[in-house]
Amino acid sequence: MPVPRRPPFRYQTTAVRPRWPDLPPDLRHAIEDRLGAPVIAAESALGGFTGGFAAVLDTAAGGRVFVKAAALTEQAHLADWYAREATLTAALPIEVPAPRIRWTLVAAGYFVSCADAITGRMPDLPWQPDELDAALSAYARAAAALREPTADLLRLGLPSLADLATGELAWWQEVAAGREEMPPGPPDLSQRLADLVDLEARLPHYAHGARGVIHGDLRLDNTLIDTAGNAWICDWTWPCHGPAWFDLVGLLVTAHASGLDADTLFAEHPAGLDAPPDALDVALAALSGYWLTGAAATPPLDASPHLRQHRRWSGEAALAWLAERSGWG
Repeated sequence: MPVPRRPPFRYQTTAVRPRWPDLPPDLRHAIEDRLGAPVIAAESALGGFTGGFAAVLDTAAGGRVFVKAAALTEQAHLADWYAREATLTAALPIEVPAPRIRWTLVAAGYFVSCADAITGRMPDLPWQPDELDAALSAYARAAAALREPTADLLRLGLPSLADLATGELAWWQEVAAGREEMPPGPPDLSQRLADLVDLEARLPHYAHGARGVIHGDLRLDNTLIDTAGNAWICDWTWPCHGPAWFDLVGLLVTAHASGLDADTLFAEHPAGLDAPPDALDVALAALSGYWLTGAAATPPLDASPHLRQHRRWSGEAALAWLAERSGWG
């Protein structure tokens, strides 16, 4: 069994966000008008890596919702992400265990989205087996529901993982070509560059023609465990057409880092049953390059101060799993 690896932070406390009283009065009034009652309590989301407003709001009428808000000018990229997430989440089949969008609003120079509030919490590391089982079951249901995309999803013109794999997920090839510096990582990283390039370069072929829709950013911190022990998959901002096993690898990186038998979990999960024999290694190579080069990049000004740590730790965790599987000394 792998030795557990812990990140130098807790995913539950990574965010630096404005609180409800910090929002402009005109924006708070617009949100309360849309909710139909005054907000009497606001619990900010403490996890995440962006600086947008995100909180569970309780109203005087007994309502409870989850609201996100970002400034259209100062946080234009984030406002676009929130709008994208709202549109994509609204198009998901009902079988996908995701919080549902209730409404969106543009007011006081902000984009606002309102979703169902899930009473629960983000899983902690190391994963507890029952919570990981719940997350894996939730993804099995999501993958089955998204294997044949609905007309609503197809109309959105989602990108394909095959295309992303030749650009945003081809960072080891960029390093080998000298167009990107070697990112921070283990001391023997440069000795494994040729292997990483070879594995990463197989992803476009494996993803080519995949019709199903995947989450695209499935991680521990994009899941919630409710009070009944069921898991919900959140933050549907980057879905694309691709094989479900790619999402599964992204989720299981933290399972391997928790000391669990992630190889068996991958092999026995419905999303991994039809994966090519080396699909796990291919995905680990691509993800490690994406995370480690991202750790060296300058993050947005409103990003969490833990974003670089998250990327570096995730990249090194993916590489550690790949090294173990490949017998790298």
